Amino acid sequence: MSNRPAPLKPCDVAGKASVEDGVVLLDGPDGVAVTMTADAAEGTADSLLQAAAQVRKDRESAARKTTDE
Repeated sequence: MSNRPAPLKPCDVAGKASVEDGVVLLDGPDGVAVTMTADAAEGTADSLLQAAAQVRKDRESAARKTTDE
């Protein structure tokens, strides 16, 4: 039996943010739910946007690399 963890499968369904009782709720796929302060939600949003931009940049770079070969 292998002890290696299963590879992560990225989800292609966006989470949904809402406000309730003065906090931000983030409901994601597979029952993921997070409650955050406004500051934490804003920081999370910024971090997610930066990470998404990096993934796109890396993909573009890899695509250029394969066409140059």
